[in-house]
Amino acid sequence: MGSASEDRQKAAELPEGDVIRFLLNQHAQIRDLFDEVESSHGEQRHDAFEELRGLLAIHETAEEMVLRPVTENIAADGVAAARNAEEQEANEVLKQLETVDVDSDDFEKQIAELKKSVDEHAENEEHEEFPAVLEHCDADQRAQMGRRIQAVEKIAPTRPHPTAAGKPAMQWTVGPFAALIDKARDALASVRD
Repeated sequence: MGSASEDRQKAAELPEGDVIRFLLNQHAQIRDLFDEVESSHGEQRHDAFEELRGLLAIHETAEEMVLRPVTENIAADGVAAARNAEEQEANEVLKQLETVDVDSDDFEKQIAELKKSVDEHAENEEHEEFPAVLEHCDADQRAQMGRRIQAVEKIAPTRPHPTAAGKPAMQWTVGPFAALIDKARDALASVRD
């Protein structure tokens, strides 16, 4: 199991703008947010979970739309499909967690299970998917993918959508519309709080 500091160290070895550098830094941020959710309570835990949920939704959508089509062509058979399936499962758990009191025992159990599965997913990406991208895509291609991922993240949904998760074609079709709705919901929630 990796750590946030290991992810940041690996990322620092790659050029600025490289898609793998960008994703490793996000993996580190996700690991940090899980730790913050687990170590906090009340409103602080709620806010940390909201940030985590948003980052996971955006991160996974961007990977599915930009990285997975490349992985499908360059990695071993089944790697892209397995990562998409893992993301779909995580989206379903995130959707359930949205309805659970953040200070309940049920939330703590589910967030611990989600952390474990997201960590395993990140490790799978880092050991099966990222090396293939580094081997088969040159620095310019990886920089272009990095720019595309960042562009997609600007229009990606901020909430889990299990019906689209793990399906890149559906992400391209539904994602921008879901993002508009999600951003409106996020804005309304911030006004209520």
